[in-house]
Amino acid sequence: LAVKDPTAVERANLLNMAKLSIKGLIESALSFGRTLDSDYPPLQQFFVVMEHCLKHGLKVRKSFLSYNKTIWGPLELVEKLYPEAEEIAASVRDLPGLKTPLGRARAWLRLALMQKKMADYLRCLIIQRDLLSEFYEYHALMMEEEGAVIVGLLVGLNVIDANLCVKGEDLDSQVGVIDFSVYLKSDDDIGGKERNVQIAAILDQKNYVEELNRQLNSTVSFLHARVDSLEKSNTKLIEELAIAKNNIIKLQEENHQLRSENTLILMKTQHHLEATKVDVEAELQTYKHSRQGLDEMYNEARRQLREEAQLRQDMENELVVQVSMKHEIELAMKLLEKDIHEKQDTLIGLRQQLDEVKAINIEMYQKLQVSEDAMKEKNEIISRLEDKTNQINATMKQLEQRLQQAEKAQMEAEAEDEKLKQEYVNKSESLQNEFSQKEKQLLQLETDLKIEKEWRQTLEDDLQKEKETVSHLRIETQEIVNLKKEFLKLQEKNKQLKRVCEDQEAALQELASKLSESKLKIEDIKEANKALQGQVWLKDKEATHCKLCEKEFSLSKRKHHCRNCGEIFCNACSDNELPLPSSPKPVRVCDSCHAILIQRCSSNVP
Repeated sequence: LAVKDPTAVERANLLNMAKLSIKGLIESALSFGRTLDSDYPPLQQFFVVMEHCLKHGLKVRKSFLSYNKTIWGPLELVEKLYPEAEEIAASVRDLPGLKTPLGRARAWLRLALMQKKMADYLRCLIIQRDLLSEFYEYHALMMEEEGAVIVGLLVGLNVIDANLCVKGEDLDSQVGVIDFSVYLKSDDDIGGKERNVQIAAILDQKNYVEELNRQLNSTVSFLHARVDSLEKSNTKLIEELAIAKNNIIKLQEENHQLRSENTLILMKTQHHLEATKVDVEAELQTYKHSRQGLDEMYNEARRQLREEAQLRQDMENELVVQVSMKHEIELAMKLLEKDIHEKQDTLIGLRQQLDEVKAINIEMYQKLQVSEDAMKEKNEIISRLEDKTNQINATMKQLEQRLQQAEKAQMEAEAEDEKLKQEYVNKSESLQNEFSQKEKQLLQLETDLKIEKEWRQTLEDDLQKEKETVSHLRIETQEIVNLKKEFLKLQEKNKQLKRVCEDQEAALQELASKLSESKLKIEDIKEANKALQGQVWLKDKEATHCKLCEKEFSLSKRKHHCRNCGEIFCNACSDNELPLPSSPKPVRVCDSCHAILIQRCSSNVP
């Protein structure tokens, strides 16, 4: 026969006892009335069973006096894993009657049951098995699957409402003995199956209602947060709409300005083209009359015509670009409502761009200075190269003259040789010697000619290289001209940005002045209201005499009321008048407080 593991048998027995105790507790609680006291026997048996389950496989710790084996250590660890358990641990430590760790553990279990969070606390403890290994053996119930099953069974205890008094109860000296007679079956249990089915249905309904309540609470909190966020976004959108309308008005003004500038540019280009045509015709006439340098001048005129055509094409391309920009501006006007937040960021970044443009302008100015210096140096180099080419041409002419002289000398020498052969046949030996000398001279001349040809080739190569350098220099000059044009464009953009910044600053100053004026007006109104508070106008029947002259009021002596001090004067006594810019006539003023007097009507209304 196979021998079973005693620890596995213990775990199975404890699991069955936990199932029986939890089931009996729920059934008895539902029949009893759900609210339980500490003297209820099934509840006491449940705590005893839970204590045995927690003690299973607990490691023995050596203390100073004896061996210690309590479940308070792992339960005390729950407050570190589950922050809501800090209140239970603090209240257990503050209880005056508890002296042993076992008593604190029993009080902790009772408080967790009253909070209906015992299953949550133990679930957090079971998940952290690395920490539990310090308190339990590897074969303990809390380290195996039976512990997870017990935690799942404890969820059903949320149906029970327990009212336990932990403060006056003696938890240190209680004896944890399981009463098995409670769990034995009787004849009454067999007849109460229908009742158990009804109780289970009621429990399921209660759990369903509690879950619905939790979900509804979470949805209500989520909807409140969403309503707050929607209100904030609504206010932001209203502000952004106002800003967008202002931006649209500004862009319309800029559109009108761009159209006017476009027409001016078209007029200027037409005038420039007419002027260039006239210049080209005049140059062609002068080229026809001039005889020297016809090819060079013709090439220059052709090049200028190409440049003018390129300029015209560039201007036409600019016109096409401006038309496309116009369409893009119209599309941007429609898309402004969607891109409001981006425009705000650009407004903030305009000042940074101004600083960057200033730095770029300084760098471009420095680059222009450097490029001008380089142009001067390159012009000097070109002049030097032209001088060298002139010198090389002069040397080439001298070499050609020397070649002609050598050829003439050779011809003369040959003629003399023929004459000498005819005349002096007898002197052949001497002539042969002279002839050999002449041949040596010819060889020397030929070598000189070869050297001069090689030198000429080298000079031609140098001329080609210099021409290439001149072409590179011309390309660089064109690049410098383009840089100057870009620099001018950047200056124009800088001026436009400065104008926009100045307009924005002026608008801000106007808004600040209007706000200050409105604040001053509000303060004046508040002071006038404060002055009018606590003062009561006299009735017409009571105000019969003037305050100063003490004469009765009549048609000629009308009543005038001071809205500051509340006194009533006649029109004869209130002769003090002050001119106001807002009214065409002067205003009557009180003699005592110098406030404006108001003429009263018969119905006691100012």
